[in-house]
Amino acid sequence: MDVIDERRDWIVWDGACGFCRRAVEWALARDRDRRFLAVANHDVPPAFVTPERAAAFRDAVHVRTASGEWLRGGRACLYVLERIGFSSLARIARVPPLVWLVEATYRLVASNRVFFSRLVFRPRAVR
Repeated sequence: MDVIDERRDWIVWDGACGFCRRAVEWALARDRDRRFLAVANHDVPPAFVTPERAAAFRDAVHVRTASGEWLRGGRACLYVLERIGFSSLARIARVPPLVWLVEATYRLVASNRVFFSRLVFRPRAVR
């Protein structure tokens, strides 16, 4: 990827995980305003990658907002959901203690992506 538009929100993911790819595709398909750009973590411009962030990229999805804020894990997912049409759900889920449940659920799913991929993303029908 040559130039990444800093005026858009970025969904930063590992670029390889099938579950993550399907989740990012799902979100982008619902992004009517085209506000999001999917960026594999190895394609993030070096000026935006600190050693701490590079390590964090291995553990969770991130969102870099157009305003420059970085979100990770469950909070990043809630940000995406809010902007693609699930704003009420995302706003409610951001309130403690619900956000703690969101983060715990994110960690559970991230640790068991193969299982949840089979559960959530059914095989696509052959046409």
